[in-house]
Amino acid sequence: MIGLPQEGLFLGRVWRAGVGPAVVTLRGGRVFDITSRAAPTMRDVLEQADIAGYVAGIAGQDIGSLDDIAAASVEPAGDVTRLLAPNDLQAVKACGVTFARSMIERVIEERAAGDASRAEAIRARVAGAIGDSLRNLVPGSDEAAEVKRLLQAEGLWSQYLEVGIGPDAEVFTKAQPMAAVGYGASVGLHPISKWNNPEPEVVMVVDSTGRIVGATLGNDVNLRDVEGRSALLLGKAKDNNAAASVGPFIRVFDAGFTLDTVRGLELTLTVEGTDGFTLTGRSSMAEISRDPADLVAQTRGRHHQYPDGFVLYCGTMFAPVQDRDGPGQGFTHHLGDVVTIAAPELGRLVNTVRLSTGAPEWTFGASALMKNLSARGLL
Repeated sequence: MIGLPQEGLFLGRVWRAGVGPAVVTLRGGRVFDITSRAAPTMRDVLEQADIAGYVAGIAGQDIGSLDDIAAASVEPAGDVTRLLAPNDLQAVKACGVTFARSMIERVIEERAAGDASRAEAIRARVAGAIGDSLRNLVPGSDEAAEVKRLLQAEGLWSQYLEVGIGPDAEVFTKAQPMAAVGYGASVGLHPISKWNNPEPEVVMVVDSTGRIVGATLGNDVNLRDVEGRSALLLGKAKDNNAAASVGPFIRVFDAGFTLDTVRGLELTLTVEGTDGFTLTGRSSMAEISRDPADLVAQTRGRHHQYPDGFVLYCGTMFAPVQDRDGPGQGFTHHLGDVVTIAAPELGRLVNTVRLSTGAPEWTFGASALMKNLSARGLL
């Protein structure tokens, strides 16, 4: 169901019925609650100098099989034991326009001013002018600066090309701490959007010192029409109820799973609609324009600290152009779409598309977490 490999250290979070959120790990297909006074949150576990040694030293409590808990996590109703997003107090950040293919689509969105019906003609013109010339460019290089000069001379320069091949990456806040949803949950579209899509991404997991400790999967739900109208609407396009999905589990770095492994990950995407429509896609980290370590360094440094750490969406090369509702209309979500993002090393992240106003309201924030942990004697 979740498709996690047998090897590796996986950490996650579960809502325990009648109890509240718990930090968990996997042992032989069983879910063990390892929440403790020493590390009551995922943030605290990931701050350990030796994460694997810390987890191995806790007996924990067996709270059920992964398959049973995952099955109960699909759009649950009421107080049931279910999977949560594996991050808790960490900031939820994202980088955009990190792949050439998606960079071109951002230019198209901007030129179309959010109007999907204009996208096909603009796509042909931009592709004819740019082609594959951006694929091997190193952002911020002298060669990239020359391409920028040529594109400006042709009247094709864009703010998206600036962050795609310029020296500075786009870094934005995707969601507030505790707001991300996990495996099985609804993901939300703002009701004003009529042109939108999923974005399958690798999510880096970083502690308070800037150490990259692991990775997971994410769906950076994207409102193409809202951002296309104006880049100043990025916050409205990106940060909505249930618009950030992360999970299913964090895989902690070890000898068999490293940053180099992440650099070669192949993500697959499947969208299955209630209307019988199916969309498939992929995103290859080998084609990213900016190295994940560079994205982390541009997010955190002397210029900006994250005392509770952060998770960082790394962007996607996937940009759907397959027509769904009519010729030249491209792809957009329908309510009820089931989105599956998968990688053999990280498992499967599955969510169902709803409106943000139809997804469960976000009511359990950082203050609620602190009160809950205090009542359980964990603070």
